Amino acid sequence: MAPTPEAVPRHIAIVMDGNGRWASKRFLPRIAGHRQGVESLRRTVTACAKRGVKVLTVFAFSSENWKRPADEVSGLMDILTLALSREVPALSREGVRLVFVGARNELSERVQKGLAEAERATANNTVLRLNVCFNYGGRWDIVQAVNAMLARGEVLTQDSLSLNLAAPFGSEPDLIIRTSGEMRLSNFLLWQAAYSELYFSELLWPDFDVVALDAALAAYASRERRFGMVGATRADSNNTAV
Repeated sequence: MAPTPEAVPRHIAIVMDGNGRWASKRFLPRIAGHRQGVESLRRTVTACAKRGVKVLTVFAFSSENWKRPADEVSGLMDILTLALSREVPALSREGVRLVFVGARNELSERVQKGLAEAERATANNTVLRLNVCFNYGGRWDIVQAVNAMLARGEVLTQDSLSLNLAAPFGSEPDLIIRTSGEMRLSNFLLWQAAYSELYFSELLWPDFDVVALDAALAAYASRERRFGMVGATRADSNNTAV
């Protein structure tokens, strides 16, 4: 059963974990799991748009993933390039805006060009904003924001730091989902996750489907978000106590 509108968070973030284990269980190379993970992401994007989610942020490649075997890293770059050429037209037709978040200077010129072209092609879409965190880390994000502010002589406050993070997501995640049974953030959205609801799924990312998404939304809808206060409600957009 599809969730009711009030059960749907405005902003969902996902740690898409378990691609390699999914492949290993099937005696396939790890890269096959990453390819299947793209299929799961496509399903999730479509499902989120249909349910009224406005922002979806996914952890696609962390700054620590460079430590993986060279052939896996190279394969991930190839998958990204291929996915951009295949998926961007379809995403654009669905009204999805693509935004890539992370350190681009460490990526190849080919990949950087592909990211920029995808952003330009989808810039005017308004149904769903898809933030893809690629070569991203939460600690890196905070440090680069502080350094940028220091270079400009800006006063450091919580609000000013938020504005200088790698991308203004439009809102902090209401719900963060991690698949594969791991129960940690792994350097994902460390600043933005301060008051996010956390949901952990035992499913490996390639197996995550619409049913699993709706289970996460149902869990989210059952929680009371108090933001450090007493008796605040989900409908209380100003976070004032009642």
